[in-house]
Amino acid sequence: MQKVPLPERPGWRERATELGFTFADMGGEPYWDETSAYRFSLRQIEDDIEDPSTELHGMVREAVATALASDEWLERMQIPQQFWDFLADSWKDGEPELYGRMDLSYDGHGPAKLLEYNADTPTSLYESASFQWDWLEEQQRLGVLTADTDQFNALHEALVARWAEIAAPDTDIHFAADPDNPEDYATVEALAWAAREAGLGAHFTSLAAIGLTEEGQFADDQDRVIGTLFKLYPWEDMLRDEFAAHLGPSGVRFIEPPWKAVVSNKALLPLLWQMFPGHPNLLPAFFAADVAEALTGGAPATRVANAFAAAQDVLQQGHVSKPIFSREGAGVVIREQGRETDRAPDDSYDDHPRIIQALAPLPEFGGFHAVIGAWIVGESCVGMGIREDASRITHNLSRFKPHYIED
Repeated sequence: MQKVPLPERPGWRERATELGFTFADMGGEPYWDETSAYRFSLRQIEDDIEDPSTELHGMVREAVATALASDEWLERMQIPQQFWDFLADSWKDGEPELYGRMDLSYDGHGPAKLLEYNADTPTSLYESASFQWDWLEEQQRLGVLTADTDQFNALHEALVARWAEIAAPDTDIHFAADPDNPEDYATVEALAWAAREAGLGAHFTSLAAIGLTEEGQFADDQDRVIGTLFKLYPWEDMLRDEFAAHLGPSGVRFIEPPWKAVVSNKALLPLLWQMFPGHPNLLPAFFAADVAEALTGGAPATRVANAFAAAQDVLQQGHVSKPIFSREGAGVVIREQGRETDRAPDDSYDDHPRIIQALAPLPEFGGFHAVIGAWIVGESCVGMGIREDASRITHNLSRFKPHYIED
């Protein structure tokens, strides 16, 4: 894994505008940055990222079954009790998942460490699936990269195939997001593009425009009843908003399915560590309420005493505190050797319970810290995107970097 300086493509900004990539710059700073790219070997991709991520996803599915069978875990995940059966039924019925993104700390030597799983509303899909592939092909045409370079990127093709697996031909799917958020809109457009290629109907609707009919069905702003809905709206918010009581009775098929509320919850991380302690791709993780006192010389909760003792040294060297609900690095605090070293400026999720996870520092390349986003479609890892930032905490304006494979 190397960061390689490369010339930018002539006219790439015009090309981005032509393709609708309107957020290539955000906040006065570049978001898409092709002044350099990350180079990987095929072995690094296959052995250290692709296969472990697929294995991790299988472990996550085991954890879902455990959580949905446990009142204690559902309470600790703060799933509202009135929806426990709603989630459990969606799992028992085998409602299929579409996609997700695992954020990994990886320095080229491995093993990659799972930082969190964005399994409900992950963005950066368009730039991962489409624009970085466009970058690769054009750099090959320009002779900047050789014809035998490649990219870990079967995202679009996998999404087309997955839509065909989970929806009958000609099914009409509503795609809902905030139209004023260009990144969210690009994400649902990328998914809708794949759905259309799979022979499905795709209609965009603003989240705010969805209403309830007199019959208790959800409908869009053109009064079309919604049968299948992909929503870029997190389940933890859906289960608490004013329409929550109508989610089940409405008869809508939701993508992602309700059971994904367990997977997108950072309380999944201590559950995974409890189920698979010592796994090379996992980091020790606990609920903060169970170990906060122990990290300052007290005793841990009895239920985690043995597990904490085994991980105490590594946690005291460095750990990260995260709210169980948060997005884009919000609420993240890094502590090393007993003192706080980094804190995200966004504290909007700080009223939620927190988890403690051992620190796996992101590798630094030229003053920037890189995080791997491993994309899961269905149950397999099919692609990758990279974000980097001068901060050690990745956030919504962190740069997206292209990558390529060359042995």
